Amino acid sequence: MKKHLCLALLFLGLTAAAPFAAAQEQPTIYTIVPGDTLWGLSQRFLKDPYYWPNVWANNQAVGNPHFIYPGQKVRIYSDRIEIEPAPGSAPQPQAPIPQELREEAQPVTFTVNGSEGFLIENGLKPSGTVISLHQNREMAGTDDIVYTDIGRIQGGNPGDRYQIYKKIGPVSHPVTNVILGQQVMPLGELQLSELEEKASKAIVTKSFQEISAGSFLLPYQERKLTITLKSADRDLTGYIVQTQTGNQALAVSDVVFLDLGKSQGVQPGNMLYIVRDVVPDQRYANAKIEKLPVEVVGALVVVATGMNSSTAVIVKSVDTVYRGDRVEMKKSR
Repeated sequence: MKKHLCLALLFLGLTAAAPFAAAQEQPTIYTIVPGDTLWGLSQRFLKDPYYWPNVWANNQAVGNPHFIYPGQKVRIYSDRIEIEPAPGSAPQPQAPIPQELREEAQPVTFTVNGSEGFLIENGLKPSGTVISLHQNREMAGTDDIVYTDIGRIQGGNPGDRYQIYKKIGPVSHPVTNVILGQQVMPLGELQLSELEEKASKAIVTKSFQEISAGSFLLPYQERKLTITLKSADRDLTGYIVQTQTGNQALAVSDVVFLDLGKSQGVQPGNMLYIVRDVVPDQRYANAKIEKLPVEVVGALVVVATGMNSSTAVIVKSVDTVYRGDRVEMKKSR
């Protein structure tokens, strides 16, 4: 797990020192010949063909995951492959690593602010609804008074906190057309102040967007979270079923929703690759070719999970990513 965690760290563009002993290992130098691929190098030297996306991720010398060429040098270690820069590119000087930083690579973490939204799946019921605004206003914001249908009979108490959401619309699977749930976005937070049997008065303590009657409520959870990258414990395939903005073309930092969740074994911190099939050109093949290695166009990290869906952020891409693109999670080997 440590090896893959370190690889994930490099993937996000962060740096951490390898253990001192590994730094002293003398690599085997290999020169790429015609026909070599990252897949093949990973299979040949590490006995793990699924390692090759990490070779791409970890080497700035490879902008395109398949752009390696005859004559290029690679350094083969017991646990990794490093690609030397292309001829003519000046190597970047590296400062000596202090001894105390060589002890242990730290887990990779990054922070999400809670604005990503999620899919509310069939069967998940809101805690309540904003039924009216003070003085019959159309919109409310921070410090405004609103009324909810949460009362003493529902177990509400003065001081209870809730998050406010709105439904964007149903999300259908891009392949099966099955409705997976409703896309929702956070609007703000409120706190109950006075309660009747079936209703309550509340104060909006924070607003991110305008709040209107009909917005629904869920129990308060801390929005700003620190996500630690986790190695995958299984192989999975799924799809990008929706985007936060509704845009079809996506890039790094965009938020997407997947058709994989807790039931499938996905956890916050899992990294998945965004892949596309490559269609064989049978004109030049001596025999029928059923399948070619997939093209990896990017990667994303899961930041929140439902039972059968999850929210993720794109962390790397070498091509435009689209709704409907396939994602793969490969078990750490």
